[in-house]
Amino acid sequence: MKLFSTFRGLLASCSLLALGITQALAFNNSRQDNVAVYWGQNSYGAAHSSDPPNWQKVISEYCQDDAIDALPIAFLNVFFSTGGMPEINLANTCGGNYFPGTSLSNCQFLAPNIKTCQAKGKIVTLSLGGASGSTTFTDDSQAQQFADTIWNLFLGGTSSIRPFGDVILDGVDLDIESGSGTGLAAFVTRLRTHISGAAKMYYVTAAPQCVHPDAHLQSALDAVAFDAVYVQFYNNYCGLNNYPDQFNFGTWDTWAKTKSPNKDVKVYIGAPASATAAGSGYVDAKTLINIALDTRSKYSSFGGVMLWDASQAVANDRYDLAIKNGIRQAGRGGPGGSKPAPPGGIQCAHVPSWKPDVAYRGGDKVIYKGHLWIAKWWSQASIPGGIVGDWLDLGPCIRAAVPELEFQRYYGVQEDMY
Repeated sequence: MKLFSTFRGLLASCSLLALGITQALAFNNSRQDNVAVYWGQNSYGAAHSSDPPNWQKVISEYCQDDAIDALPIAFLNVFFSTGGMPEINLANTCGGNYFPGTSLSNCQFLAPNIKTCQAKGKIVTLSLGGASGSTTFTDDSQAQQFADTIWNLFLGGTSSIRPFGDVILDGVDLDIESGSGTGLAAFVTRLRTHISGAAKMYYVTAAPQCVHPDAHLQSALDAVAFDAVYVQFYNNYCGLNNYPDQFNFGTWDTWAKTKSPNKDVKVYIGAPASATAAGSGYVDAKTLINIALDTRSKYSSFGGVMLWDASQAVANDRYDLAIKNGIRQAGRGGPGGSKPAPPGGIQCAHVPSWKPDVAYRGGDKVIYKGHLWIAKWWSQASIPGGIVGDWLDLGPCIRAAVPELEFQRYYGVQEDMY
């Protein structure tokens, strides 16, 4: 009996551990440190035709660490094409192999890659639209029928043709940059009708321009519930390059709290992942981290950072990982996330000084010459600020003392003394 009881207890412990791992892996939309990165358009390749080694890779290549939480696949860029089916354009990754009687690409070879990302707790959604394409509806009825098509081709429905095989994507993103917005609210409403009866969690997001109201999406944003909006703070006067004077995150926060049907909608800072990813709006990682932290401290709707796009981020010294480490380590992560900073702002009192004989992992913080530094990746004996570039400077730190009891209250552990 004792052996059985011990074994039963061990099984229970293992079950709880497995549950904990599953919960830890699951995407959490309520967090304030999520990073969403678009994949599919090979933006780096378009800007650097002579550098094929750094062109876009298969989607699973961007899921090997915890830098990215959400991957919208870009784009389904034509709603109605040959045979009444849509078209998808994934740049250098998929094309030329179409389902019979359509112009819809057969990308079923990507199924295991997408599943790899999903198994690691990332959500993979389908982004509709893009800067060019044919993405308009004539009326609500056509929009509702198209929602049925999307559900059957990519989500929880069934169809004889499925571009990503048996993969069930995690939702839909609307990056509509043309048309009047006719039918978009009806499309989302119909899609949510399908979602409401599903056992799987689905997400509906949008990527409006920072200019408010958005010329194409605003009517839908005001009428139906979205889980998150990836506001594009680039290529416009309200871009990150004009922070803080014309940066209008506050306007979107007001919309989230007063106009959005979903008062828990999360608003992301959308940013170019390198100088060649957009016409304007790019800022270096340190600047974007500081903007994100300041924005998060002011607006409760803040959900994280969106980057365009994966190929640019990786080629730009792992810009995505630098951003994730910066916003993850420095503040609130929401339920299940990292703890808030102690009262009075982000302190350095409990951050160790850099030591050359210590092996640091990506996300580790140190103090060096009065500044707070964060490791971009594994590093040892590489001086912060040195030529190797292993460290990101977060700026001067305040090494004010924080009482031990207060430290434990906020971080749940005792201070390590150095």
